[in-house]
Amino acid sequence: MSRGPAARLPGAGVVQVRRWSAGSGWTSAADAVAVEEPLEIRVNTRPVAVVMRTPGHDEELVIGFLLTEAVLRSPKDIAAIRAYPRNRDGNVLDVFLGPKVEVDHARLTRHVFAASSCGLCGKASIEAVKQQFPAVRERFRVEGSVLGRLPAAMREAQAVFASTGGLHAAALFAADGTLQLLREDVGRHNAVDKVLGRLLLDGRLPMPRSILVI
Repeated sequence: MSRGPAARLPGAGVVQVRRWSAGSGWTSAADAVAVEEPLEIRVNTRPVAVVMRTPGHDEELVIGFLLTEAVLRSPKDIAAIRAYPRNRDGNVLDVFLGPKVEVDHARLTRHVFAASSCGLCGKASIEAVKQQFPAVRERFRVEGSVLGRLPAAMREAQAVFASTGGLHAAALFAADGTLQLLREDVGRHNAVDKVLGRLLLDGRLPMPRSILVI
C-alpha cells in the first residue's frame, strides 16, 4: 500500500498542498490527510461529552467510551443507539440505556472539550480515573517470536495510515499472533475504545488469552 490521494477511505480526506524542492521549485499536488471531527455523545438524550475523533465506527467509539466510563457492562445494558435526528452532519449519537442501568450524570459529564490527545480530560481526581473493573486474572505465555511480529502485522492492516501517514491504531491479537480486530483513529485512546466497543457489542468481553497492541 502506498501513501497517496487515490486512496479515498473513511477517515481520510484529500487536500491540495504545495511542495518545494531544490530541483523543481514549487509544485502543487493532492495529498491524503487524516480527518478529525467532533462527536457529541448523548445518554438518554442528555449530552455527556464531545470528543475529537476520526469519523468511522462511531457507534463502537461511543459504546467503548461508556464501557471505560463504567456505565455499560454488557450488551443487555444497551436499548438502542441512534443518530440525533436534528444534527445533519451525523456527529451526534444518542445511546439509550436499559431500564435497570443507573447513570450518575454528574460524574459522567465531562465539563471540558476532549481533544484527540486527551484520554482523561475532565477527570478531577485519581479516584475518578480508577473505575470499578475486576482485576485481570488471566495468565498465559506468548512466544517472543510472536510478539516480535505483531507491530508489523498491525501496520500492514492500517489502510488509512498507509494513505495518510498520520493515524494511531489499536489491534487485538490472539495468543498465536492472529489478528482479530483493528481500528484506527487520530486519538490512540479512541482507537482502543473502538476495539472495546466492538467487543462489547458482539458480546465478546472479557477476551481471555488476547493481546492488545497500540
